[in-house]
Amino acid sequence: MRPDQPAADGYADRMADTPPGAPPTSSLPEPAAAPAGEAPRMLLRRVGWRRFVVLAGVVLFIAACAVFMVFTLGQSLGVRALLIGVVAAILPVPVLVACFLWLDRYEPEPLKYLIFCFAWGAFVSTAAALTVNEFAAARFDDWGLPAALTGVLVAPFIEELTKALGPILLLVFRRREWSGITDGLVYCGLSAVGFAMVENILYLGGYGYASGADRYGPATGTQQVIAIFIVRILLFGFAHPLFTSMTGVGLGVAARTADRRVRVLAPIAGLLLAMILHGTWNLLPTLTQATGETFIMLYGFLGLMVPVFFATVGLAVWLRAWEGRLTERTLPDYVRAGWLSPPEVAALSSLGRRHAARSWARRVAGDAGVRAMRGYQFAATRLALLRDGTLRGLDSKPADRERTAREERELLEAITSYRSFFVGRDPQAPVGVWDGSRYHLRFPDGSQRPVAAPDEPVVPIPVVLGPPPPPVGHAPPGWYGARPPAP
Repeated sequence: MRPDQPAADGYADRMADTPPGAPPTSSLPEPAAAPAGEAPRMLLRRVGWRRFVVLAGVVLFIAACAVFMVFTLGQSLGVRALLIGVVAAILPVPVLVACFLWLDRYEPEPLKYLIFCFAWGAFVSTAAALTVNEFAAARFDDWGLPAALTGVLVAPFIEELTKALGPILLLVFRRREWSGITDGLVYCGLSAVGFAMVENILYLGGYGYASGADRYGPATGTQQVIAIFIVRILLFGFAHPLFTSMTGVGLGVAARTADRRVRVLAPIAGLLLAMILHGTWNLLPTLTQATGETFIMLYGFLGLMVPVFFATVGLAVWLRAWEGRLTERTLPDYVRAGWLSPPEVAALSSLGRRHAARSWARRVAGDAGVRAMRGYQFAATRLALLRDGTLRGLDSKPADRERTAREERELLEAITSYRSFFVGRDPQAPVGVWDGSRYHLRFPDGSQRPVAAPDEPVVPIPVVLGPPPPPVGHAPPGWYGARPPAP
């Protein structure tokens, strides 16, 4: 199967139909001994002093914005209202964050980047938006215009721009960490969740508790907090992540294309769409209040926002499955080159199969086997994304191609190390060698015979890999067809 063709029925048969490798060795290897120690880990990048200075600067900048927001909200709301707002606003955050982490299970992004996006939206974006919105509201008041215009003409633009700026910085300086639209949804979604959390503190603590307690007492303030929590969080809690996900789609498209025009226009289009949706959402209650017609809010919510929400959720789920199927489209190249066997590729195509592979690894190699299988799955997915980016022509500069070749080699060596925890370890499976087209198995009665790859391989049962054939097609500079010996 060629790497640029989509997977379809009969995938295993076509994947097994590969150029034959060298003939198998006359004597099959004995089952491997259990590796000692912990499962191997991916190599970590060394932190130079320049990166340390930049990292320290980013942390200090976000911390300064956090201090500014705490001071501003505390001064505006009071300590009690601030604490009540914080507690109520934090309640939905774990659920929303868990949804985005669920979306990112195939190739989880580095935790530091996820925290960066969340903190950027929570503190940097809110600090900038609060400052600009207050300035605009003051100008509208000076001009004799209603302050509600701020929510329609100013807030959507400054809020969506600042929420997206953090993920945009990641795309500019860490483009290789972006695997596509899914990453855009995750990064922008977490930034929006952080923004919504801090904004909800203002609404729950200020417009909820402080406003009610000052007029009618703490009981009324508590009732208003509950009412705002139900309406703003339980019913409309998806609003900010939905708006900013439009920008995430544009950034994800830009991350996986070699066309410079698309790299520029896709994020701009996504950001404009996010601003339009946000502005329309803010316009609905403004028109409802001005006209007294409640059907405006109802029809706008049911006719526009609900369909957009379900369409976005459907797109996210489909993209999540596409990321799993990507391994089926690209890793057969490495099967032909002798780095992997068909069941190992098939076991990466869905979360169910990956879970079955980890269960199998626990049975044959214990806890260390599970850790090695997780590392193997992560490295294999990264390898598929790297290969897909190469076929798309994302590396236009010689330095980028050299870096891709180096990363490819590191991933392949890591996969070889992870495989050493499984090769020949399953007592329920015969010992065998994969030669690029067939298995050569030794059975309990001592006989040896070739066996074709099964039609539906589900769990990976890694076997010893025979001498690899030369690379076949689609082999850019830096393609490594020669496999190092297994440790």
